[in-house]
Amino acid sequence: MKNETLGDRIRLQRKSLQLTQKQLAQQVKVSHVAISQWEKEETLPRGENLLRLAEALGCAPAFLIDGDGPVFSESAYAGLHQIPLLAQRDVAQWLTDAGSVQHALLMHNDMALSQQSFAFRVEEQAMTPAILRDDVVIIDPSLSPQPGDCVLALQHQTALLRTWRQRRNEDGVMQFELAPVNINFSELYSSRDSLKLIGTLVEMRRYRPT
Repeated sequence: MKNETLGDRIRLQRKSLQLTQKQLAQQVKVSHVAISQWEKEETLPRGENLLRLAEALGCAPAFLIDGDGPVFSESAYAGLHQIPLLAQRDVAQWLTDAGSVQHALLMHNDMALSQQSFAFRVEEQAMTPAILRDDVVIIDPSLSPQPGDCVLALQHQTALLRTWRQRRNEDGVMQFELAPVNINFSELYSSRDSLKLIGTLVEMRRYRPT
């Protein structure tokens, strides 16, 4: 509608996707206060924030600015996936009881992923500088790792992101080790460190600070 403002378009598009301000803020990597201010037009999204906002809302930046850009329909997203975006500290609980974990939705690209796939925002620094704190990684539990792949594993209910290396077979069980990139972290071994392999990293997203 021509009488709609930028704030109206943000609010209506957010509600059409059944997102709360907090969920949208998690995707755009801003505070929920910023979303509220944009919807009230107390401030305006600019630069990288505008691009991330448009991606999260499934529309072109031009649509938010003046209402003339495209809004992608469900059919346009037929080849895409919406997967849960978690905090790294919530991954273990998600795997046990997904319904008890609050999360945002991350609109994925057209990669073929299993229904069990999920994403989380990295909180540790074991893979620095290859993967930084606050990067978003997407994990597919159905994908078996190859040597050198980055994987997610659990150790005593703690989610760890490491490089996977296959080791010898012991009593019919193939052993592996998990190696960090950051030399300040130790290597871990499945034969001694109570590790449970969860899935393989299929994509990493990095957002520049604004």
